[in-house]
Amino acid sequence: MNLSYSLLVVVLLAACVGPREALVVKQFQLRDQAPGTTYEPMVEMEKERRLHGAVSMAERRNRLGQYYTLLWSDPAGAGQGEVELVFQYQQGATGSLVKQAVRKFPNTAVEGKVEFNVIGEDYFKGGKVLAWKATLRRGKKVITTRQSYLWQ
Repeated sequence: MNLSYSLLVVVLLAACVGPREALVVKQFQLRDQAPGTTYEPMVEMEKERRLHGAVSMAERRNRLGQYYTLLWSDPAGAGQGEVELVFQYQQGATGSLVKQAVRKFPNTAVEGKVEFNVIGEDYFKGGKVLAWKATLRRGKKVITTRQSYLWQ
């Protein structure tokens, strides 16, 4: 009897798992370099991770800014062309200028993790990122896009 209940629970939990999203964008803004300025342990840990290895105040200052981590997955497209992740963004001080960063993966890649940063002088001179758009392509085909609310 216990075995059948356990099996039923496992089947029901497996049914709750949906398909994996093709593109997930995680954002983090590092605003200050002082330790212990937040009461959120997860935020404090992420802050420490970003500042790890920066010894001088100048090094720590150059790590301030915005971080975007893109997690992508396209198992169905393996071997059908090179994977390209395009991150476009607009900053407060640069007006309507759209900046772009690209990362490429071989055609055999089916998933990955990429980080795009707007930090240091780019952040201080260009300002805060106001809008962004991330695009996952395989070959010439667009698999999916994610964008911020303000992207036009």
